Amino acid sequence: MVLVATVAIGCHGDGNTMGRFEKTWGRRGVSDGRFQKPRAMTIDEGDRIYVVDMTARIQVFDREGQFLHAWRTPAWEAGKPTGISVGRGGRILVADTHYYRVLVYSHSGELLATIGGTYGQRPGQFGLVTDVVEDSQGNLYVGEYGEYDRIQKFAPDGRFLLQWGEPGSAPGQLSRPQNLAVDEDDRIWVADACNHRIQIFDGQGRLIGLWGTRGREPGRLYYPYDLLLAADGTILVVEYGNNRVQRFTRDGRSLGCWGTHGRAPGQLDTPWAVVQDSRGRIHVLDTKNNRVQTIRI
Repeated sequence: MVLVATVAIGCHGDGNTMGRFEKTWGRRGVSDGRFQKPRAMTIDEGDRIYVVDMTARIQVFDREGQFLHAWRTPAWEAGKPTGISVGRGGRILVADTHYYRVLVYSHSGELLATIGGTYGQRPGQFGLVTDVVEDSQGNLYVGEYGEYDRIQKFAPDGRFLLQWGEPGSAPGQLSRPQNLAVDEDDRIWVADACNHRIQIFDGQGRLIGLWGTRGREPGRLYYPYDLLLAADGTILVVEYGNNRVQRFTRDGRSLGCWGTHGRAPGQLDTPWAVVQDSRGRIHVLDTKNNRVQTIRI
């Protein structure tokens, strides 16, 4: 196991030490192209951006923020999804949090499969599902929080393979693993939100890296809700509590920040997610402001 200390640079003054604001798109509402507390976002190889909000809609936009189409999850009275990702073949994987399941869609919104649906601690049962990602072999990793705080791994045919994690703050333990990402070596990166850190595991659940401590200073984290493995090899982390995006090397050294708290363009209010398009632009889900902001770094 490798434990990496965080070293910081930048993130001083007005909070913006990297990036250039480009545009915002979206606003509050329930009609097409508007949002009600959006809290999950992903992007596919065609630069289609998928956003989930509190109406249980999955809205699809082009990279400029133009609305394309939308669909709604099968049920939403108990709660709304809090995670979404793109799997192999362009499948859209939705963490249907309060229904204890994963929904698998085509990019056009056709429901292809449902995984789980039963609350519990046994293999294949789920607590509150936060996110789901797929590795290069087609294995699925599903994060949960609440009573269990764990990650389960499933084979491409849906068989349960293994699980790891338990509630706590020790290395390898989890407290709301809000977002997962898979790198080029099939390592699993976890935004361990309520522990204010990033943890890295191999495909067997062995901890191989950990960095981050709670705080508002540069290099520290405060409720990291999403992470992006950027095309240049750096890591972008959205901090729900610090209202910013912070950029790190893979060993946890801070390279700068973007965002301060507020409602003006270039400011954020409890952001939940971040994606990168094929042109290298960064799109940040500015949740309480009911919009997406686009920047270049």
